[in-house]
Amino acid sequence: MADNKLAVFVKPWKSLSLPELGAHVRRLGFTWIELPVRPGFPVEPDSIERELPKAAAILREEGVQILNITADLPLDDERLYAACAEAGVSMNRVMFRRGNLPYWEAERAAREQLDAALPLCEQYGVQIGVQNHAGNFVAVHELGLYHLLKDYDSRHVGAIWDAAHNALQGMDLDAALDVVAPYLCCVNLKNGFWQRTNGPEAEFAQWKVYWTSGRHGRASWPTVVERLRAMDYRGPICLTAEYSDHGAADRLIVEDLAFLHSLLS
Repeated sequence: MADNKLAVFVKPWKSLSLPELGAHVRRLGFTWIELPVRPGFPVEPDSIERELPKAAAILREEGVQILNITADLPLDDERLYAACAEAGVSMNRVMFRRGNLPYWEAERAAREQLDAALPLCEQYGVQIGVQNHAGNFVAVHELGLYHLLKDYDSRHVGAIWDAAHNALQGMDLDAALDVVAPYLCCVNLKNGFWQRTNGPEAEFAQWKVYWTSGRHGRASWPTVVERLRAMDYRGPICLTAEYSDHGAADRLIVEDLAFLHSLLS
């Protein structure tokens, strides 16, 4: 697995210009990134056609390439696909919020969005990667992800498996990866655990997720890597750099990358 592309989600460094961002992620040890295309980031949704190819060129000058984007745009917006094709970006990561809809209605709505996007995926050669996410999402776990994706060609719609969200509200790790293996296009690595926010004297327990380093959450990174190796997984791995201690992001992502390298080697 030493040849897997290792990327970092650059959301924590929102305030950096693109040249600064490229230089910074190189210092952290990365040459691949996931780039948010969201309001307030260097590439904004309304200017994606113009700015994404420019951003890709600027980052390449710094020795950094864009593995995928996550764009705050409708999935049937042709600008997204045209910009990706021009920039040489082949994947857009998406998550489907359930909102107030019952689960099956929310899944139907997600399918409608994917159906509308398929001709654009095929035309421009851009894949949609759907991520599992704990909580108010479609899909909340891997069987839900399978049910959502099973009728799609994985060249156009694939699964981005997030180990931390699986551990927080998912399935047994081995079973989860068995379920999504045919659709797997990327693995997200971060880690977290449920932290109680009130005391034992409270009438009802309340919890929140504390995002921590790769060694200290509910997802066993050694087990994940062992299982991916057994599957002969050769796709990309993205470290999503999500930490409750925002000020420690630089230190923690360097430690997590070193930890991952030790597991892969």
